Amino acid sequence: MLQRNQTAWVLLGLLPLAIAQTAIAHKVTITVEKPAPRVEVPAKPPFKGHRAAVDVAILLDTSNSMDGLISQAKSQLWTIVQQFAKAQKNGQTPMLRVALFEYGNTRLPAPEGYIRQVVPLTDDLDKLSEALFALSTSGGDEYCGQVIDEALTRLDWSQESNGYKAIFIAGNEPFTQGSVDYRDSCKRAIENGVIVNTIHCGNHETGVNGKWRDGAQLAEGEFFNIDQDQELVHIDCPQDKIILKLNADLNKTYLWYGTREQRSVYGGNQVAQDTNAATLSESVAVSRAAIKAGKAYSNFGRCVVDTFMEDADILSKVKEEDLPDELQKIAADKREAYVKQKVAERKQLQQQINKLAAEREAYLQKERTRLAEEAGEATLGDAVVLAVRKQLVQSGFETDE
Repeated sequence: MLQRNQTAWVLLGLLPLAIAQTAIAHKVTITVEKPAPRVEVPAKPPFKGHRAAVDVAILLDTSNSMDGLISQAKSQLWTIVQQFAKAQKNGQTPMLRVALFEYGNTRLPAPEGYIRQVVPLTDDLDKLSEALFALSTSGGDEYCGQVIDEALTRLDWSQESNGYKAIFIAGNEPFTQGSVDYRDSCKRAIENGVIVNTIHCGNHETGVNGKWRDGAQLAEGEFFNIDQDQELVHIDCPQDKIILKLNADLNKTYLWYGTREQRSVYGGNQVAQDTNAATLSESVAVSRAAIKAGKAYSNFGRCVVDTFMEDADILSKVKEEDLPDELQKIAADKREAYVKQKVAERKQLQQQINKLAAEREAYLQKERTRLAEEAGEATLGDAVVLAVRKQLVQSGFETDE
């Protein structure tokens, strides 16, 4: 059964060819640009760290015409994570952090360029999801050069030379607006190892004439053109309801620690973002559940189980009053055994979800092939994901393709 939903994240182009929950049912014309000449840079030294860094900043235009863009962002957040979750370096999943900025909104201060850092670079993906669902639009001036410059200045970008650092900026007005020259911002970005990918919402030629392509070329990124109101088809799979049931059981393995207020926020927000995903479609909720079963979704420093798997001494480092209520009720000498039991439960549930997710992927691949044949053309997501994978490979990551 196919469900139509107006929300999907084509905007970042991070939809894998094997996207877990959607397939575009419209014909999409893709203009293949001749790549701009790349600046020759020295080869990166061999990676010797434990987990490579992946830092991604998402800059969203939230002016009046961008309601569809926000809807797409909310719907496809977990497919972004999925794209990077499949990348590895030295057999390890990278340490993913994502930041979110909005710009072009008249509710934001004019002296600050109608720009707001919504979320700094963070590994708390539930916090990021919460922020996306809180965005709303209002007309304003859209200063691309300035928001790129703000992201470069305000974020604590990783200094790992073998990592992947990228900005994805999406909007529909000329890239040239504002007092900060986009050419200066884009050159500064690539000089600091940050790739800038530009996503113009609207007519292709308008995007080119508005210098969106030029901005991407200056920062060694890719230029995309999308319809922010694109309608997608969601594909229901036989595994969906079982995965969602296992996800509910998975939530029971989380032991949140910190102040009482922090524990309430962490646990409440995890459930809230499950609910937010489900309000978009069942397939989006399943995509989120699949991510929660992998290493990209980590609550190190917030959940005792996640933290214990990397720091076996965590129980001795947390104050009694900051422990989860259920651990406070257990004798101190029995707490480690309880946590180990939760670790075992977590791993078992994740294995079950991952197995079902793989079966689901095979089912989806057949449906996507059929829909692509009916559409007669490749999807925009197909074209964009090739660019993202190329950038990951250039940064020394291995992908599943």
